[in-house]
Amino acid sequence: MSDNAAEVTAAGIARLAGVGRAAVSNWRRRHPDFPKPVGGTETSPSFALPAVEQWLRDQGKIAEVPLRERVWQQLAGHPAGAVTALIHAGCALLLVRDRPTAWLQLSAVSDEKLAALLSPALEEVLAPRFGPHRAVHTPDAPALAPSVPLLRATAELAAELGARQTYEFLLGRHLDANPRQYTLTPPGPAALMAALAGPARTVLDPACGTGTLLRAVAQGAGAKSADAQPDAAGSPDGRALHGQDSDPDLAALAALRLALHTENGGAEVRVAAADSLRADAFPRLAADAVLCHPPFNERNWGHDELAYDARWEYGFPARTESELAWVQHALARLREGGTAVLLMPPAAASRRSGRRIRADLLRRGALRAVVSLPAGAAPPYGVPLHLWVLRKPAPGGRPSHELLLVDTADLSAAGRDKLDWQALHGAVLDTWQTFDRDGTVEERPGVSRSVSVIELLDDDVDLAPARHLPPPAAGKGAAELAVVRERLAETLRQTTALTPPAGETAQPPRWPTTTVGELARAGALVLRAGGAGAGSGEPVLTEQDVLGGAAPSGTLPEGPAEDPVLLEAGDVVVPVLGGGSVARVVDDATAGAALGRGLQLLRPDPAALDPWFLAGFLRGTANNRQASSYASTSTRLDVRRLQLPRLPLADQREYGERFRTLAEFEDALRQAGRLGEQLVQGLYDGLTDGTVRPR
Repeated sequence: MSDNAAEVTAAGIARLAGVGRAAVSNWRRRHPDFPKPVGGTETSPSFALPAVEQWLRDQGKIAEVPLRERVWQQLAGHPAGAVTALIHAGCALLLVRDRPTAWLQLSAVSDEKLAALLSPALEEVLAPRFGPHRAVHTPDAPALAPSVPLLRATAELAAELGARQTYEFLLGRHLDANPRQYTLTPPGPAALMAALAGPARTVLDPACGTGTLLRAVAQGAGAKSADAQPDAAGSPDGRALHGQDSDPDLAALAALRLALHTENGGAEVRVAAADSLRADAFPRLAADAVLCHPPFNERNWGHDELAYDARWEYGFPARTESELAWVQHALARLREGGTAVLLMPPAAASRRSGRRIRADLLRRGALRAVVSLPAGAAPPYGVPLHLWVLRKPAPGGRPSHELLLVDTADLSAAGRDKLDWQALHGAVLDTWQTFDRDGTVEERPGVSRSVSVIELLDDDVDLAPARHLPPPAAGKGAAELAVVRERLAETLRQTTALTPPAGETAQPPRWPTTTVGELARAGALVLRAGGAGAGSGEPVLTEQDVLGGAAPSGTLPEGPAEDPVLLEAGDVVVPVLGGGSVARVVDDATAGAALGRGLQLLRPDPAALDPWFLAGFLRGTANNRQASSYASTSTRLDVRRLQLPRLPLADQREYGERFRTLAEFEDALRQAGRLGEQLVQGLYDGLTDGTVRPR
């Protein structure tokens, strides 16, 4: 076996075989011939991928490892690291796409010879493609030697998916597996920023990361102009994508990604690895558009060494105003009339240390719009970020006297994966295009307004949209409140009908009891813990959903490559942290959701246990008290210690029916409480904004 063989973890083996990690642990214990670890740690060992694949085939666990999975495991286990493997794979994919005949001839030789021949062949493709600013350097033969099996498999996958799709798959898997290493711009805001910038032949992203913003431009560029002529660098349609990032690895990944998104004869790609503020790679560029998601709250952005830089045309940014340094860098790299769109933290619109620069941007007409996005649109997901739309003024031109302010908070929803990006794009773009054409827009309370610059030039120069938009009618009028009142009355009538009788007083029976742990060992139920794995878009039932009787509202955290626990009708879900007696029986509407963190699933065998009987007895106060353990700051429930009486199934169902009616009553009370709060707040709002009369 090669010393350079890729390695795979237990989670990777589980994905290869389509099983859980527990099954891999069982195989290691039960099969003496299971491959021995070749790396990793005692608690997280790694295994040679070829040996694992052969063992799985010999055992009949899989007929053949799926090609996508095999390529990913080779990349993830590359001895030089996944990023190096991605760069080598991207270089090879460019060769496969641009010179397929050359690749076929090269790949017919041995691995050792291919490594020697591949380096000069890659140089012939990379040198003209990336020009003088080369974020991607041609790997030599010794560096390529460990990657040859990966490159052969990558080329095979490209024949199936296409070169661009193959690279997107591998890069996406790498980014998903390492979420804390990268601050990414999601596709939704990236597409919106590209649309706000409008058609552009020359585009710059000075903090390009993995190239998401420039890729959005490439995707939205459309067909080439019929009368386009080659530019000086040789792009037939004159389009050029310029990127720069201080991280050399990210710059290389972005360059390869963009090159694979632009066919031969498409846009020129120029990506440099350097800090744009300290070492600008494109000092003479006059771009049509600049898109940027700059690093936020950077103190070490170059304040001391850049004090006399010519880019600070609107004022020298304070040490705490790194974002305003990026704004001015973007303006400095635009042609006259060019447009810049930056994703900004909301604090940049109101911090006192930046008010003089904001004021000068307004006076000179450089800042044209501030758009407040919903929370959850981009990281950090808990903050409603802003988009700043800027335009470089022409010398002697007449500056605009209006600023467009847009607030999209009404388009927000619970969870970042539930934003209606189509509606958000339409609302923002329609408003911006009207303002850009006419210089003003019709006022929409709570949504958008064209504000006079004079009105904003006060002591604070606060540009937060919500502070300048007239509020919508929060009370929504007496008619709608009357509807809420009627729904509340109907719900209260239901709670009256559902109010359970107190029941008859009886002596406590002396039932024989068992525990959840004993039932699990006997096979009467299955226990599963929530929160593992990364799902494929399923909604997640969270601890808060269970406590509040709400529909699934969460998303699974990034984690190891494991399948999530999916709920089925009749499952019983119990929170294990915080104390309290709560249990929820999963209905058809909730089935299919994933089980979230801090929850324990109990899946009863319907021939042995009634789910409502199980859930009801799990909620007993005394039962929870004896099964709980206590730390200094929290309480944890040991579900296995919860007790149940041993009763025939018919008696279980009698108890279960009573527990089910109690749950219906509890739901009705929750609904009445929500409607009551809505009615009270609506009346407060209506009385204070004048839509409801005190009479």
